[in-house]
Amino acid sequence: MKRLLIATGNKGKVKEIRQILAGSDIEVQSLADYPDVPEAIEDADTFLGNAIKKASHYQEHLKVPTIADDSGLVVDALDGAPGVYSARYAGEPGNDRNNNEKLLKELATAGALRPEQRKAKFVCAMVYLDGGTMYSAQGEVQGHIGDEFKGSNGFGYDPLFMVEDTGFTAAELPPEKKNAVSHRGRALRLLIEKLRINGVL
Repeated sequence: MKRLLIATGNKGKVKEIRQILAGSDIEVQSLADYPDVPEAIEDADTFLGNAIKKASHYQEHLKVPTIADDSGLVVDALDGAPGVYSARYAGEPGNDRNNNEKLLKELATAGALRPEQRKAKFVCAMVYLDGGTMYSAQGEVQGHIGDEFKGSNGFGYDPLFMVEDTGFTAAELPPEKKNAVSHRGRALRLLIEKLRINGVL
């Protein structure tokens, strides 16, 4: 069985990726399996730049084939914010509630009250790195920011993000449906396809 490190400590991300790779001959590991490894510094100004930095950092330390991603929410009315700062938008890394509340406050301040004024997309850049071999892919999902929290299946901004053409937030969708349309699911499927075409998996 091939080991594959998913370079994140986010349980939601790991669960989502394990579901997508279910049935394959791949042992999915996460940073929870390597608690002593120093954390990567994500200071690039693009999603792809951060994904490459993360993959390179953990590949160097662990010598295990690594998939790293950087993803976030891009809101038109906020000039692309929170963008690469999505996880720490409110200042405290990983505090989903505070991030979401700040997002709603910023949209209200900007006067973006109607759905057509609150267009947004989730973007995910994903990188596979194994020694000198690197592949990347990007996935996006369009939608808009709702005005109330709905659903409990997701994490991050999922309870506010109304997925285009579904009528539901990302947190209301069942896992199989969310994986089919999510930015991370799309990026991962594109990446896996590249890896299979090139004989990596």
